[in-house]
Amino acid sequence: MTSFSLRARPGHSGRSLLTAAVLGLVLLALLPVLALVAFAWLGQEGGDLSLGVAGSLQIANTMLLLLAVGALGAVLGTANGWITTNCTFPGQRWLRIAQVLPLATPAYLLAATLIDLGSRGSWRIHGPLWAIAVLTLTTYPYVFLLSSESFAVSGRRQLEACRSLGVGPWGSFRRVALPMALPSIGAGIALSGMEVVNELGAVELLGVPTLSVGILQRWQNDGDPRGAVGLALVALVMVSLLVAAERGLRRRSRRWLIGGGGEALPRWPLSGWRAVLSVLLTTLPPLCGLGVPLLWAARSLDQLQAEPPAELVLLGGRSFLLALLAALLTVVVGLLLSLARRWIDLPLIRQFSFLAGMGYAIPGTVLALGLMLLGGPWQLSPLLLLVWGYGDRFLAVAKNGLDAALEHIPPSLDEAATGLGCRWPQVIRRVHLPLLRGPLLAGGLLVFVDVVKELPLTFALRPFDFDTLSVRVYQYASDERLGAALLPALLILLLGLAASLALIPGLAQAARGADSTRAGASLSPD
Repeated sequence: MTSFSLRARPGHSGRSLLTAAVLGLVLLALLPVLALVAFAWLGQEGGDLSLGVAGSLQIANTMLLLLAVGALGAVLGTANGWITTNCTFPGQRWLRIAQVLPLATPAYLLAATLIDLGSRGSWRIHGPLWAIAVLTLTTYPYVFLLSSESFAVSGRRQLEACRSLGVGPWGSFRRVALPMALPSIGAGIALSGMEVVNELGAVELLGVPTLSVGILQRWQNDGDPRGAVGLALVALVMVSLLVAAERGLRRRSRRWLIGGGGEALPRWPLSGWRAVLSVLLTTLPPLCGLGVPLLWAARSLDQLQAEPPAELVLLGGRSFLLALLAALLTVVVGLLLSLARRWIDLPLIRQFSFLAGMGYAIPGTVLALGLMLLGGPWQLSPLLLLVWGYGDRFLAVAKNGLDAALEHIPPSLDEAATGLGCRWPQVIRRVHLPLLRGPLLAGGLLVFVDVVKELPLTFALRPFDFDTLSVRVYQYASDERLGAALLPALLILLLGLAASLALIPGLAQAARGADSTRAGASLSPD
């Protein structure tokens, strides 16, 4: 990057314009948080920042969920990451892909279907233990994805030494692979923790008051904005700690990977009870996470007529348009920030680019509260605030893929284009955009599906009588009329599956890369 020719960059006026655009976008992204802080320090009306007894209980429940879901998700994601990456057993290739499928199921949908199926069998699905189970099943793939990546590429020389000394898969995992993968596992736990703090629907349905629930109750039900802001600031402190931990652990993880080296090793073949146990361990989580909603849908087909077709079209149309608008917005803004990060070689621009993508860590209810504080005095349209919130929350989903893709485009391509007389807008149109077509489409698709599934932000900011698919499913589940939500729930599931399937090529490519270096190697006995 340091040898990047100045001719391939925008001129002085172009760079100034780009810098101003980046500053403006960062300001827009941070304004909701700044509004919360300003309201807390300067607001004189609407009560105090006291958390009260209910607030203390909501903080305690959030901490309980963070610790329990983090611990269970770490065990499940790490075990399945190791087994599917370094061992062979019947169905290993397909079961590895199946680990990302639970990402298709929103936690509130899994909780609602469990409650409905439980009521048919006279079982009461309620309380913190069920919340822990639901959130673990829907968030453990974050740990799986990061730990399996680490297991695939790090510690090869050390694992080879273990093999030569006759150490089996369990001993190699415990003595070598697990200590080296700890930073990646910790980063995965931090990501799942952000989802736990953000969750609204599942914990509300299961009767577990958390910070997200408390913020909405204080603001909308109790008319206590300063109390809501107090809880929001506590949530911000939690996610800030998680973000700091995630970034620090990722940096450590990269250092481990840099030092890994060595040829990929053949996988350990598993047989007998080890193979049976591995199949069960890797089958049950995706089967529960995706299979329960599908089982519920199959048993509820007789209630298809409960939702009028015209109403379903209206709900689907609103969700589709909002998701499409948010996808286009995040992709365009993400491309602008990524190009600025590539062309303006200033550390400050890199930091601003990172800050603009911080919205993914902010819980939806916190973001909604900040936007309402901003929009209220100016009487901004709720739809405008909703799209602003979507853009803020999901910008990182589109931008991170573009950042990674741009790092793989050599600066010599830009220099060649400018050497042939292209100005920088033409370089974008004729060089970058064709090469970034894949990341642009993938990022847009992921944002589209995330917006369709998103509940806290939509529920808090939607205009009166403007429901979407996710809001309607949640409302029907709250009213114990889940059968009426069958078609909206199926639409959300199908779109979620599309997003999960978009992750599979990357997973398969990583597996092929590892397999190619394993080719020709002989498998040692267990």
